[in-house]
Amino acid sequence: MYSQEQIKPYSSTGGKTEQVETMFNSIAHSYDLLNHFFSMGIDKAWRKKIIKALLPYHPQSILDIATGTGDFAILACKILHPKSVTACDISEGMMAVGKQKAESKGLDSIISFQKEDCEHLSFSDAVFDTVTVAYGIRNFAHLDTALHEMYRVLQQGGHLAILELCVPQHFPMRQLFWLYSHIWMPVIGKLISKDNKAYKYLPATMEAFPQGEVMQQIIQKAGFKDVCFKRLTFGLSTMYIATKQ
Repeated sequence: MYSQEQIKPYSSTGGKTEQVETMFNSIAHSYDLLNHFFSMGIDKAWRKKIIKALLPYHPQSILDIATGTGDFAILACKILHPKSVTACDISEGMMAVGKQKAESKGLDSIISFQKEDCEHLSFSDAVFDTVTVAYGIRNFAHLDTALHEMYRVLQQGGHLAILELCVPQHFPMRQLFWLYSHIWMPVIGKLISKDNKAYKYLPATMEAFPQGEVMQQIIQKAGFKDVCFKRLTFGLSTMYIATKQ
């Protein structure tokens, strides 16, 4: 078991998946506002960077896991022009926001939203040429199980792209991040989202989640090849690209 799997939003008892679903349903109304506010808008550049890294592969059928409010799925449509994007999440509250955004941009014929448990995907084997996860993988209750499911639904030669928030490793960014995530984020997050726990849980999972070479090895263990990663903006975020061969 990885450290972040033991961290739950509300209680040490009960399942993590169910608590994460409850939490994201609770903060769905303010998630986009706070997400862009806390990252000072840099999260948009991070999404664009990893999506552009997929351009040489010309993905046509994308599965966006933990899609949340659909920002990644929408941007992928604009840049990659796939035939279809299946955007899935356990939080119907988050996806309801995403559906409205996709419809307003005329993308509802390309992006379809559906509720899915990342550990038990309902899709057949080898049906997508690309699987993406942006800022959601650290919330999974069983990381290895979810990665094996991503491998299963991916076609031979297909690609996995993961983008996740991280903790900077070097002075002074590491110390500044601690102050930001332990003091600023919980106070502002509670004030705007009205959820007392969510913005304590989210920084805690960032600190506990495997990073860099460790995460690279975990992805390889799931069967993926050519796993590479790149740290972005002083190590605040990391992108991983891998291939199913």
